[in-house]
Amino acid sequence: MTTHPKGIHARVLLSSVFGPYAQDDEFGSRSINPMELYHNQVTRAQGAFSLRMFHRSWGIMLIQHNISAPTTVLDFPTREAFEREITENRYDIIGISSIIVNVGKVREMCRIARRVSPQSQIIVGGHVAAIPGLEHMIDADHIVRGDGISWMRRYLGEDPDAPIRHPRIVSGFGLRVMGLRMPETSRDTAATIIPSVGCPMGCNFCTTSAFFGGKGQYLNFYDSGRELFDIMSEMEAALGARAFFIMDENFLLHRRRALELLDCMKRAGKSWAFYVFSSANALERYSIEELVELGVSWLWMGLESPNSAYAKLNGTDTLKLTRELRQNGIKLLGSTIVGLEHHTPENIRAEIEHAVAHQTDFHQFMLYTPVPGTPLYQEVAQQGRILDVDYADIHGQYKFNFRHPAISRDDSKKFLDWAFQLDFERNGPSLYRIWRTTLEGWRRHKNHPEPRVRERFHWEVRQLKTASGAVLWAMERRLRGVNQELSQRVRALRRDIEKEFGRWNRVTAALAGPLLAWTARLEEKRLARGVTYEPPPIIERRNWAPAET
Repeated sequence: MTTHPKGIHARVLLSSVFGPYAQDDEFGSRSINPMELYHNQVTRAQGAFSLRMFHRSWGIMLIQHNISAPTTVLDFPTREAFEREITENRYDIIGISSIIVNVGKVREMCRIARRVSPQSQIIVGGHVAAIPGLEHMIDADHIVRGDGISWMRRYLGEDPDAPIRHPRIVSGFGLRVMGLRMPETSRDTAATIIPSVGCPMGCNFCTTSAFFGGKGQYLNFYDSGRELFDIMSEMEAALGARAFFIMDENFLLHRRRALELLDCMKRAGKSWAFYVFSSANALERYSIEELVELGVSWLWMGLESPNSAYAKLNGTDTLKLTRELRQNGIKLLGSTIVGLEHHTPENIRAEIEHAVAHQTDFHQFMLYTPVPGTPLYQEVAQQGRILDVDYADIHGQYKFNFRHPAISRDDSKKFLDWAFQLDFERNGPSLYRIWRTTLEGWRRHKNHPEPRVRERFHWEVRQLKTASGAVLWAMERRLRGVNQELSQRVRALRRDIEKEFGRWNRVTAALAGPLLAWTARLEEKRLARGVTYEPPPIIERRNWAPAET
């Protein structure tokens, strides 16, 4: 590839696609597919109890921090804000990052860039680059598939293999629940750490695995636990963070690195909490004590059908495993695929029931979806089973984009919706589940022989000591008329927390509980009217200087 003639002196804009997102429009936004990970894919059937928050576009933040050029990150712009930015500031390079569903917005942003900033080179990257024939659908100079950091470094004439500098990333923002915006402090919000991208497990439907090399391949940014420890220490000092969301598709698969990190933490007396992804077979390489000492507080784990052939399950008794994890205070987000090839209208309900029986604190359900770039897409396309579906609707939360051997496209949505609803009816709001698991972990480990572990569990029950009484009181009242059995379970947890932590919970429940019940009722009415939430536009500049005239 040729380098840009201005090299590291080129002025760079890196932008996510424009909003609004949670609405149906001609550019590919869909009301069913908002810019809210949890509400979109995990808690969407939980009404006012659903967790509502946003997450930054971490990929363009990483690129910005790993090039020397003067660079602006424009996250969640409006269309008008994007045009205004490239009108008011002269850019040599305009980079646009997107997922597949937003290809219509990418096309429009390329059109605007060509009109307003004709001197700019337009670069498009992210998962949208996997669309076959994308170069004929959009007006871009370069389409980047895979690692954007090394590509941009090469393009600017920099060393593509230089060490990765990690930006300071707060994992989520704008948290709302039960109609209220929650206060946010850095000590309560996890910082995000990205050790690697891709996943060597290579499940045939996995877009991230396919994007970064496929089965057996991944791109490792940090190979040692010591490197991760140093980055986390810097984040702790800068942000006050003591919890870390580790964005690594299978973090615990790299046991040597994880145990080296644990050794560094022990030497420094760190009682950090980690939110990680792990496959079931990777988990079984650790004792429960190792997980507790490491600080694993939250796990995102695939719980595909027991009849599937995915190696990450490897014959594991997942019901037993998840029960043991919850008993030790490790919150779980189970992820289940609906509509696998062997599913039929006769067996799919039993498999969804099996998934719900894990009683995870969160549960993501996704349709089996051949996404461009994955081995599954290639296989289904060769069989002639890909349907002519708008890319904006290929996100796993609506309907099949292929001909399933036994389940119709319309029925796929019915089964997906039923899975979310069943999980909510059986297991209750995720907030209730989180606190139930947290209390179990506290009771088991509050007197742990290692001071680091005791300190972490004391930190993790801070909400149980304060907010839980009022929230659970309101939750109990709101559920009483629709699910009496679940309401009683919420009440029992509230009583258990009161016994453990004293009168203050009863006081807050009496004072603030009715207020939260009222705000939850108002939120339900807003949601019924179609009210949605959008992230605010964010502009960040680095190595910046006014353009020469």
